[in-house]
This record gives sequence, C-alpha cells and structure tokens, in this order.
Amino acid sequence: MSKSKTSSSSWLPHFNPGDRVEISSDEPGFRGSWFAGTVIRREVKNPNRYVVQYDKLYEDESGEKLLQETVDWVELRPPPPPEKKKVQLKFGDEVEAFHSDGWWEGAITAEHADGKFAVFFRSSKEQIVFEGKELRLRREWVEGKWEPPFEQRQREKEAKPNLPEEVVKFTQGMQVEVTTDDEGFKGAWFAATIIEPSGEDQFLIEYKTLTNDDDTEFLREEIRTCHIRPCPPETIIVDGFKVMDEVDAYYNECWWVGVIAKVLINCKYMVYFKDTDEKITFKQADLRPHQDWLYGKWVVPSKVRNFVLLTYY
Repeated sequence: MSKSKTSSSSWLPHFNPGDRVEISSDEPGFRGSWFAGTVIRREVKNPNRYVVQYDKLYEDESGEKLLQETVDWVELRPPPPPEKKKVQLKFGDEVEAFHSDGWWEGAITAEHADGKFAVFFRSSKEQIVFEGKELRLRREWVEGKWEPPFEQRQREKEAKPNLPEEVVKFTQGMQVEVTTDDEGFKGAWFAATIIEPSGEDQFLIEYKTLTNDDDTEFLREEIRTCHIRPCPPETIIVDGFKVMDEVDAYYNECWWVGVIAKVLINCKYMVYFKDTDEKITFKQADLRPHQDWLYGKWVVPSKVRNFVLLTYY
C-alpha cells in the first residue's frame, strides 16, 4: 500500500521511535480503517513522514514478515485511551468495530437481545453483527486532542438544551401539521388547519384527511401547541434520493419518518421504518426530505441518525 497526503495545518505532532500508534489508509477497500502499529523512525529528509510497522499486517501471504510503510503524519494518531466509565452503546452511535485486524468506522444500526450490535459500514455498504467488547465509540484526533473529549459524552447526556426559541404564532386558518402520542401513530404527522384557540397552549384543529366515524365531515380535535408545527418548506429533489437519506413518506393519510434502504427502478424507493421495523416501497412523489422543527426553525437532521438496519438483496 502506498499513500501520500499533505496538510497545511500549523500543528504538527511528534512521534518517537517505539511509540504505539494507529495508522489510517485511503486505499480502496481500507478507507475508514485504523490499524495498530509502532513508529520505527522519522524520515530525515521529510520530517512530516514516518516509517511504521503494523502489528497484524504482513508483507505477503506467508505471514513471516510484518509490513513496514512510510506514511504522512496525518495518517497517524495515538491509540485512543480506554473509556473512564463503561459506555452504554445504543442505536445511532458512531463507533469503530474491530474487524479483519483493524478498527473500522461505522454506526450501530440495531441492538440485539443477546447484547450484540449490528454495525453498518457506509464505505463498503456492509452490515455485520459484533459483540459489545468489539466496539468503541468513534472519536477524531484533531490537533493533539480527541474530539469529542472523553468526558463530553456524559456531559451531553446531562445537559439540557439552552437554545433561543423563536415563537411561532398559530392563527385561525393556518395550515399546519400535527402529531399524536396515540399508540400506532407516534412519529406520524397529519395535515390540518387551525380552527381557533381552545385554552392555554392548545388549539382546536381540523384534519385534512381524517374524517369522523360516519365520514360526514373532517375530524376536529384539540391539540397541544407542542404537537403542532408549520408545514415544512417545499424542497425540490432534482437527482432523486440516495441510500441512507432520511425522508418523510406519505402513507395512510400522513407523513412517517423513514430512511431510504434501497433505490429501485422507475423512481421508486424502498423505505425502512425503524419504529415498526418495516420496509415499504414508495414512488418518489410520495417522499420528501425529512426536516425537524426545532426551536422555531426547520433543521436538516444529522447524517449520524441516518444509519438504520438495512438488508441488501
């Protein structure tokens, strides 16, 4: 494997002979991986490059001589220290999984009852099941520091958001979307119209697709403000959706959050719904990019959330 990188960063690390390191690679089939090794020496003519020896990679298939390479400093990092506290891994966590003698970047896509985790590798489009001891949280080595810091995960769990919230005034006749905590409809958003206020932080709304028991008129219901949002802005999709894109799918008279699991022919897509563990095929016309209504603004969700249990066939 031959590799070459350059960097304009003013920060440069210094590794000494004998230092334990992890070595990355941009070679096809190895992107997103880190392999354990040892620094042999620093190049004299180019101090930004190091000669390293891998722990588990060999020069040939005979396995008699460990592989040595000259790599740029940006391809090296110290081994991450162990977690100070036991980490409870969960769905959506970005992790590194020990596989084929190296650590590979992926994301947890499912938690199994036996304590194992399914991990999806975006670079190879593979999903493999691992034991918890074979996984570690993914972190980046940036200018001599681990990002995020090892203490940050617990702080994030305990911290409450303190973001300025833009107040949206719902008025009579306003077109909105509403959700409910009713069993079987969690996460679904229905189109509705504001009829009038019906109390503190509450409005009477009229559904645009749901009718009363005898189907004579559209259903009306009192909904709390926290379950109401404006209609999301229209987004034009030019090139279609891709695998792992988070979308809203129109199904059973409402919008459900899902993820593109497979791109089909004729502008159709297979969408995976995590809450129900279902895959359903939709036309592109019945899909829209997913957006979250947070603190009075529309926010495009992070790609971290887009890892779900996918089956490719």
